[in-house]
Amino acid sequence: MANKKVSIVIPAYNEEENIRLITEAVVNEIKSNLPEYNYEVLIIDNNSQDNTRPIIRDLCKENKKVRAIFNEKNFGPDSSPYYGLLQASGDCAILFCADFQDPLDMIHKLVHEWEKGYTVVTAIKTESKENKLTRFLRTIYYRLIKKISNTEIIEHFTGFGCYDQSFLEILRGLDDSVPFLRGVVAEFAGNRSSITYEQQKRRAGKSHIKFFTLYDIAMRSFTSYTKVGLRMCTFFGFGVAGICVVIALIYLIRKLINWNAFDFGIPVILIGMFFIGAVQLIFMGFIGEYILTINQRVMHRPLVVEYERINFEVEDEGNE
Repeated sequence: MANKKVSIVIPAYNEEENIRLITEAVVNEIKSNLPEYNYEVLIIDNNSQDNTRPIIRDLCKENKKVRAIFNEKNFGPDSSPYYGLLQASGDCAILFCADFQDPLDMIHKLVHEWEKGYTVVTAIKTESKENKLTRFLRTIYYRLIKKISNTEIIEHFTGFGCYDQSFLEILRGLDDSVPFLRGVVAEFAGNRSSITYEQQKRRAGKSHIKFFTLYDIAMRSFTSYTKVGLRMCTFFGFGVAGICVVIALIYLIRKLINWNAFDFGIPVILIGMFFIGAVQLIFMGFIGEYILTINQRVMHRPLVVEYERINFEVEDEGNE
């Protein structure tokens, strides 16, 4: 056990108020509760525009076990953490937030659970100090996706967890330019365990994940792990066509019975046209999301483009 190494991967973007505090807190947690393990803290910065990068450079100078990857630009809140995991060299890697929303004591709990032989240990939010409406909407989303997905979806799992190096090798072999870590874990990690926790509030700063980013993540899970969108278009299209045929027959019969008295009326025709047009636009949107995901994957673009690496040339030594 003495030679085992734990990698803590911390994605960062404009976290100048948190990055030093969280890095020092993580190192102290490992030294206090996992003293027999070697470690690395790998910070992957997604092109921060504040003072985050200079602080990370100082941390790397002070502790050679702190390593950093600076991205050329912002590649989004999914690709950057995923890429950081792929660069982890430890026997296991823990994806950890920079804003203190993930409890520090979960680090040793996750490692101890991983030591039981699991390839992935997921951290599941049972409670959260986030906005109640946000959590309610998340719960609805998870349950909806779980019902319609071809793959089991893990509710309230954000990616926070412990990953064995063997599972990271699976991730490296996927060569997916549009990764959805939560779905990949559900699909490929059969030998997994879970630990529950209460998500904390951000200690400082504001979240940089906006509505359209969350929408993009939701649609990625929808198009990657469900067929229901396209099937719904097909079945609903047949249903609307059937209703239209029935209505047309009723109107035709009434017209034949009362040829001079019965009038079709322009409003009925306009309503029908607008309804069919709206349905077509909605379904084109669904199909477009699927095509967009396919397009992003077939281009095989890199997850991120690196600007700089720090301390990766430093040889591992025993725990300090």
